[in-house]
Amino acid sequence: MTLHSLPSLESRYRVTGHPQLRVTILDVGLACCALEVGAAITAGLLVPQESIDTESDGFVVSVLLISGTVTDALAPGIIRAWATLEEPRLAVSFGACANTGGPYWDAPTVTKGIDQLIPISVYIPGCPPRPEALVAGLVRLSQPSVVTHSDPSGESR
Repeated sequence: MTLHSLPSLESRYRVTGHPQLRVTILDVGLACCALEVGAAITAGLLVPQESIDTESDGFVVSVLLISGTVTDALAPGIIRAWATLEEPRLAVSFGACANTGGPYWDAPTVTKGIDQLIPISVYIPGCPPRPEALVAGLVRLSQPSVVTHSDPSGESR
């Protein structure tokens, strides 16, 4: 089995209480914050969908969700995951470790925030953040104040 033959790791969700918001999430769950993402799903805050109708009204986006400590060894994988997401795509940093390195910030192998690798649209603070904070962050993605980023070539990121 090769990397190209593996099943997709992306999951599609409708956000409870916000039926117009549908997200495809590639969850890079690296530590304890990943449990809170699972709690959001089991609590019914994120409802799994078989497919997402991109033709209907509403906000549809691919989200790279980083939850946990990112080390320098994991950085290339995070960048590859970001590159594989379909447009429109946004990234969410979930928890203190993803945001800043958390309590491990002074370790020489810990990335001092995921924004050193990819553009982040929403930061969700906490150690760990509650599942409801994840939903609030996803809802925030659909608001006009959230900016998409451009790389130096001018392409939307």
